Amino acid sequence: MKCKSIYCLLLLFSGSAFAQTVLFLGDSLTEGYQLSKDDSYPSVVERELKKTRKDVKVINGGVSGATSASGLKRLDWYLKARPDIMILALGANDGLRGFKPTQTEKNLAGVIAKAQERKITVILAGMKVPTNMGEPYRSEFERIFPRLAKKYDLKLIPFLLEGVGGRPEYNLPDGIHPNRKGYERISQNVLKVLETAL
Repeated sequence: MKCKSIYCLLLLFSGSAFAQTVLFLGDSLTEGYQLSKDDSYPSVVERELKKTRKDVKVINGGVSGATSASGLKRLDWYLKARPDIMILALGANDGLRGFKPTQTEKNLAGVIAKAQERKITVILAGMKVPTNMGEPYRSEFERIFPRLAKKYDLKLIPFLLEGVGGRPEYNLPDGIHPNRKGYERISQNVLKVLETAL
């Protein structure tokens, strides 16, 4: 078939008009720090989905060092891909750096609002911080995610690193970033929620 319009050309470059595009907006945990991108959990999720859904496309928007503030700035670029679903997995670096939870919540709310304005289904991934941050800070930080999920009517992954965080066998020697086995477990945490939105 010959293309006679810009719209037709766009379809050729973007694939099927019916494909669902899933954007993972995150930090090094999403990027796949020190591993092949194929080992990152977005890639594992994509392979699992393609076993039954050939029309799903995944975009790994993970960048090492990303914060909730930088994610808000980067979102415009990824919106050009017109994602249908966004997994929002930011906030871990905010917590590790001791940023005010109120500011992290404000930034995440900005990302969510911008996505929802474009009819993108947002799934929020909950984050936690190490015990050395102190109990008052930990509690305040961890409450951000269920509160945002309730306010914006989002599906919530309670804790992205459930079953992985704090377990040496699932992490690199730095004790922070997952290894290949860790990402396989994280992908299951994500799929449980993501599959209900597809």
